[in-house]
Amino acid sequence: MSEPETDVVVVGSGAAGLAAAIEAAVAGARVALFEKQPSLGGTSNFFEGIFAVGSAMQKERYIAYSRDQAFRNFMEYNHWRSDARLVRALINRSAGTIDWLRALGVEFRDVTINMPDAPRTYHVVEGRGQAVVRALARRAEELGVTVHKSAPVERVIAGEKGPAGVAVALDGRRTEIACRAVVIASGGYANHPGWIRKYAGLELGQTVTPMGNTGKTGDGIRMAWELGAAEEGMGVLHLIRVAPFGPEFPFMNPVEGAAIQPVLWVDPMGERFCDEGIAYYDTSLGNVNRRYGQGYTFCLFDDAIKEHFITKGIFRGMGTVVPPGCRLLDLERELGRFLALGSPEFFAADSVEALALKMEVDPRVLRATVERYNGFCARGYDEEFAKDPEYLLPLRGPRYYAARARTCFLGTLGGVRINHRTEAVDPFGRPVPGLYVAGLDAGGLHAESYSMRDTSGIASAFALISGRVAGENAAEYARGR
Repeated sequence: MSEPETDVVVVGSGAAGLAAAIEAAVAGARVALFEKQPSLGGTSNFFEGIFAVGSAMQKERYIAYSRDQAFRNFMEYNHWRSDARLVRALINRSAGTIDWLRALGVEFRDVTINMPDAPRTYHVVEGRGQAVVRALARRAEELGVTVHKSAPVERVIAGEKGPAGVAVALDGRRTEIACRAVVIASGGYANHPGWIRKYAGLELGQTVTPMGNTGKTGDGIRMAWELGAAEEGMGVLHLIRVAPFGPEFPFMNPVEGAAIQPVLWVDPMGERFCDEGIAYYDTSLGNVNRRYGQGYTFCLFDDAIKEHFITKGIFRGMGTVVPPGCRLLDLERELGRFLALGSPEFFAADSVEALALKMEVDPRVLRATVERYNGFCARGYDEEFAKDPEYLLPLRGPRYYAARARTCFLGTLGGVRINHRTEAVDPFGRPVPGLYVAGLDAGGLHAESYSMRDTSGIASAFALISGRVAGENAAEYARGR
């Protein structure tokens, strides 16, 4: 190819891609960023908080959770199957990244937790991820980063030493852009049915449904593999459980607030299947729901439990906007509105048997399940799954409600093997010269499941930090060449 038109090409404009572009530009590199979609940010626009340890905000609140504790807990959670050097690099740079964002104008509302008995590592962003994307895009523009929207990169062109450029669909025609280094941050493969089936064993849109993802077909991962990078972390999904699910149900509505509470859950056969107290832990919820090939389970409650949520409040909150203990004052009205939709995702009946017929389960099985569960409530002890007695609320009618709880996921969590410098590496750990991978395209962080306990907000933190590291090292590589 001809003399490079730019030093570093960044593929993708989420938190990882924008952070990479900024740091490469700060290091003196010429940077061009290409985004497949017509707008910037992708799923990064939706996150609520960012993980960090040792930040100024934590110190101000006397939060004494250390980097060493966070590292040990993370590695133990993943049974040491994660890349320890990568994890350590992430944790060590987390506090500085909060400072970095604040310097860019990002505001934080609080540092808190979103599950019981967890360290306060969750730095809640004012304006959610959209505010972070805006701040990063503004800084990239100030630094002279060339940003192209609706410009999908199709291929990384290999040179004698590392990437020589990229082939991109620019302004409706295929164009080759010469460069010295490439950072891939295209956001994973959540919309690739073949890869979801092959690596996760699930059917996209049937047994599992992506949320908030558009056009995530694994382009960046494929391009890295084509240059000799190894595969790592394919099939690991950020699973969650959503009830009720569908475009007819507004985000974080009162009916969802009631349905997700740790009351009584049953499988597609009408039998109880877990300690509903795991309601606080999205990863556990997603994992247990995934066991059912139908792609769903059910959440049940009745009129008495409904009144409990209205007058006394809910157990589990919904993010930081609807905290635990919040009363669902609009629940009665919204129940009527949702039932009027006639949706198969949410329904009610005047008896357990009638509810079972709407759920398409054996009425005798569901009746036996409810009676057995009510017996645990009466005794104050769950001999099946040892659920906390606080959540043992019986179902006695007169009206019963059921929400279908779908197995969903927020993104994929792997693809390309990298080292702690975010260099793409081959199966033997040798770097692919000039090729860097960040965010959801990179493997090595999450071993089997999204690592949420003790590390709330780890996905957004990893996107930002791996992007920063990739941008710094890509600029250094480009200068060296």
